[in-house]
Amino acid sequence: MAILRSKEIWEMEIEDIQKKLTELKAELAKNISKSSAAGVNENPGKIRELKRTIARVLTIMNQKQKEN
Repeated sequence: MAILRSKEIWEMEIEDIQKKLTELKAELAKNISKSSAAGVNENPGKIRELKRTIARVLTIMNQKQKEN
């Protein structure tokens, strides 16, 4: 999954943002379980980037809700 940028998230509707958030959380859980089971992660920066993207999505979603 491509990492979302702030501009892309701002252009989305709240419902779309929530769907994307569930997808990102599922992908993060999958990557964490894969790395803990295997011991060696093929892309160690992916988990960090997913966490940052989730935080970015949550922040923008909260800002959008406060505006309304």
